[in-house]
Amino acid sequence: MSEQGHASDTDALLAADGPLATRMPAFSERPGQRAMAADIAHLIHHGGVLACEAGTGTGKTLAYLMPLLAAGRQAIVSTGTRNLQDQLFFRDLPLAMQAMPNTTRVALLKGRGNYLCLHRLHAFCAQGEFGDRRIPAQLARIRTWSTHTGSGDISELDAVPEDSQAWRFATSTRENCLGAACTWVDECHLFEARRRAVQADLVVVNHHLLLAQLALAEEGADLLPDASVLVIDEAHQLPDLATEFFGLALSSGQLLELVRDAEMARRTEAVDTPGLATLTGALERAVRDLELCLDSEPRRVALSALSHAADFDTAAGGVGRALDELGAGLRALAERGRALSACAQRAQGLTALLASLSAQPEVDCLSWLELGRRGFVWRQSPLEVGQLLGPRLLDRHAAVLFTSATLAVAGDLTHFCTRAGIAHCTQRIYPSPFDFARQALLYLPRNLPEPRFAHYAEELETCIEEVTRASSGRAFVLFTSHAALTRAHRALASRLPYPVLVQGEAPRAQLLDRFRRAGNAVLFGTYSFWEGVDVQGDALSCVIIDKLPFAPPDDPLLQARNAAMRKQGRDPFIEQQLPHAAIALKQGVGRLIRDSTDRGVVVVCDPRLSTRSYGRRLLASLPPMRLTREIADVLDFFSTHPSGDDTGTLQPAMIGDRASSSPEP
Repeated sequence: MSEQGHASDTDALLAADGPLATRMPAFSERPGQRAMAADIAHLIHHGGVLACEAGTGTGKTLAYLMPLLAAGRQAIVSTGTRNLQDQLFFRDLPLAMQAMPNTTRVALLKGRGNYLCLHRLHAFCAQGEFGDRRIPAQLARIRTWSTHTGSGDISELDAVPEDSQAWRFATSTRENCLGAACTWVDECHLFEARRRAVQADLVVVNHHLLLAQLALAEEGADLLPDASVLVIDEAHQLPDLATEFFGLALSSGQLLELVRDAEMARRTEAVDTPGLATLTGALERAVRDLELCLDSEPRRVALSALSHAADFDTAAGGVGRALDELGAGLRALAERGRALSACAQRAQGLTALLASLSAQPEVDCLSWLELGRRGFVWRQSPLEVGQLLGPRLLDRHAAVLFTSATLAVAGDLTHFCTRAGIAHCTQRIYPSPFDFARQALLYLPRNLPEPRFAHYAEELETCIEEVTRASSGRAFVLFTSHAALTRAHRALASRLPYPVLVQGEAPRAQLLDRFRRAGNAVLFGTYSFWEGVDVQGDALSCVIIDKLPFAPPDDPLLQARNAAMRKQGRDPFIEQQLPHAAIALKQGVGRLIRDSTDRGVVVVCDPRLSTRSYGRRLLASLPPMRLTREIADVLDFFSTHPSGDDTGTLQPAMIGDRASSSPEP
C-alpha cells in the first residue's frame, strides 16, 4: 500500500464517522490527534525518529495505537509508570483493538519485582521470622492469592499494599532469582509473562523495564522481544531515569537482602554450620554502622561532600571486609545446595560492585549517595546520558517515537532531544484542543516576597487560605519540597473549613479517591502529584503551586553538570535549569484542565515568574490562559462559574499578550 493509502486509512479510523467513534459515546474529532496519527503512520512505514509534544486532550495514546495496530508491525510501547502501563493495556488498548478488523496479539510485561515468586514465598513462609509483626499475616494473604492468580501480577492483590515489606519475601530480584535451577520454574509467573511477550505483536512495558533491557543488552541478556517500532510515551521522564540505569548502584537493601537470604539458605541447607550465622551477623552490623555515618533525612549528597567522609570510608571498608568473609564462607558451602550457591555468586558480584564504587570515578561520572529513611543507595552516575541512551534506542528499532504532553520549552524540543541523545529527528507539536483562554485563569498574586525571604512561608500560607476559600476547597496545593509541605499543612489543616488530605497519610490512589468523593477537599502534595494524576470535573478546580520548580541547588548531579557546562563555556541556567523548571511547571499546571468542560484557576505563588526576565520563557511554555494579578478576578471567576458555567465577562490579559509577557512587579 502507498504512503497516501496508509495515511488515509489511519485518518479514517479517527474520523467523526470512523469505527472508533461508534465505540466511544463521548468521541470528538480532534485535528491534532489525526495529524499526529498521520505522522506516526509515515514513521512506521518509512522509519526514523519522531519527537512530538501532544498537548493535554490531544488523545495521543489512541493517536499512536491506531496506526500501530493498522500496520501490524511488531512493536513495543513503553510508558512512565506501572499505573499508566495498566491503564494503557486494560483500557486504551482494548478500545483501539475493537475498532480494528485485524487481530493483534498483545502482552503486558513488567519488571520481575512485579511478579509473585513462588520459591521465595514458600521458603519464607516456612521460616516464619520477621521483624515486622504485620508481615506473617500479609504473607498468608499472598499465599492464599497465589493458589488462584493467573498472572502473578502483585497489583491484583489489593489486600496487601504494593509498598508493603511483605513483597520483599514474595518477589525476586535479578540477584536472588534461581533461574532455570528453581524447583518452581515450570510455574514461574515471570517466565510465563516473558514467553507471552516474545509471542506478541505489541508489548506494553514501562520505562524501568525498557532501560533495564538497554543496560543489560551488552551482557547478552534480552528482557524484551525484537521489534521494528518503539513508542516511548511520557518520554520527558526517560533521561533522568536513564541516569540511574547507565551507572552503578549498591543499596543497603541489597546487602541486607543477601544477609536474610544467606541465613535462610543456612537454615535449610547447612543448619549444622553456626559459623555462617556469625558471618551474616557481621555483615548486617557493618551495614548498620555505615548507615549511622549518614543522615537519616532523605537527600542526595556527593561522596566528596560528606561532612564525615573519613568515618564513611572506615565504615565502607568494614562492609567490604564483612562481605568478603561472608562470600568466602558461602563459597565453602556452595555445593550443599542451590540457595547457598546462589548466595555465594551474589556475594561475589556485590564485592566487585563495591570495589568499583570505591574506586575513583571517571571524569564524566559522579559518585553520590541517595539517603532515605529506609537506608541508602550508593551511586556512580554519568553526568550526561544522551550519548549512552540515544544510540542504544535507535540502533535496535527502525522507527522510534518519543511523545509526551510536556517535551517543549517555549515551543522548542531541542532541550529534550539533546538530553535523549537524538540529534537528528523530526519534531512536531500538536496543540491541546482545549480552550484554555475560556476554561482557565492564571493568577500571579501581588506583593508576595521571593521564596528566599524569611517571611515568605507565612505569606504563602495566607495566600493558600485566601484562594482555597475562594474556590470552596476543590484544590491541589503542590509543593517543591517535603519541608514546605509539612510546614504549610501544620499551619493550615485546622484553619481550612474543608477536608484536608496530605501526601503520605495514605497511598496516592487512596488519597485521590478520597479527594474525588469529597468534592470540596484540599490536597497537599509534592512531586508525586505534579504529574500522572487525572482528576476531571469540579472536584479539582484550583491548582496552587508554591514555587517555581527549579531543581534543588545542592543536588549533587545538578552541581556537577553545572560545573562541567561552565568549563565548556556554556550557561547551565539557560541550558539546563530553566528548561527543567519549564517542563516541571507545565506538568503541575497540567493537573487542572483534563477535559473540555473543566474550569479552574492556576495559582503560582512565586513572584519571580513576574519579576525575573526568565519568567517570560516560563510563561511562554504554559497553555494560553488568561492572566491576572488580582484576587478579585479569582473571586469573580469562582462566583461566576461555581459549577463550570462559563457565562461571565472576566477578561484579564492573555499569556503572550504584551501586557502579560512581563507582568507588573
